[in-house]
Amino acid sequence: MTNYSELNKLIIEKTGGVFRIIMNDQHSRNALSELMINQLSNAIGSALVDSSSRVIIIAATGKVFCAGHDLKEITAIRSANDKGASLYQRLFCSCSSLMESIVNSEKPIIAEVAGVATAAGCQLVASCDLALASISARFATPGVNIGLFCSTPMVALSRSVKRKHAMEMLLTGDMISAEKAAEIGLVNRVCSDEMLIKETNDLATKIASKSKQAIAIGKRTFDQQAALSLKEAYVLTSNIMSQNLMNPDAEEGVGAFLGKRSPKWVDD
Repeated sequence: MTNYSELNKLIIEKTGGVFRIIMNDQHSRNALSELMINQLSNAIGSALVDSSSRVIIIAATGKVFCAGHDLKEITAIRSANDKGASLYQRLFCSCSSLMESIVNSEKPIIAEVAGVATAAGCQLVASCDLALASISARFATPGVNIGLFCSTPMVALSRSVKRKHAMEMLLTGDMISAEKAAEIGLVNRVCSDEMLIKETNDLATKIASKSKQAIAIGKRTFDQQAALSLKEAYVLTSNIMSQNLMNPDAEEGVGAFLGKRSPKWVDD
């Protein structure tokens, strides 16, 4: 099912357990304007409450996946009495909330990158749980080139790739290839331009076939344990696995494995 309005910067498609959000503002290179940020936040919120959707894909139309913040919008805001200070604060806070909602989503979110992802667009990719890129995709955090260091993109980037790779991207502003992005861990894999959508959908469908309960537990726990010491992480995850085993899906899944049959999840 496809839902699209000329007033909307997004196209929403729902197929099976996959909720696809497609940025569709080619005129602005799918920039994260205040309106685009709000619409993405609302779309993710809709996906989270949609009981039929288990995995979310964020994709885009055109040659640019996302150009980051809308510099024309940012420049226009300077005409305010405070030269845009209060509006800039609101813009970056709303963008940060969007990125947090992606990380904290109980449903896995996959970035499907066919084109250029720069600045906050690169931040969007880094915030997603998984990312697949076409061979023609490119990535950069080029704020340093215009005197605006990519500080908020740095948060997601530094949590996705190792420090020296992140610092090189941030300090030089250089564009990197899809292959380099895969090498440093910014994306999971690189696909041909023709196969990107299929491979992303196949991955999403595979994940959507798993227990919704187990996926939600795993997503929530991943970042929690990563912030702890080794001992604390094992205490946390031991308790969570014990609780997980009490869930109906775990009982069904273990029984299905031992009985050599396909599981029937309780929320299917």
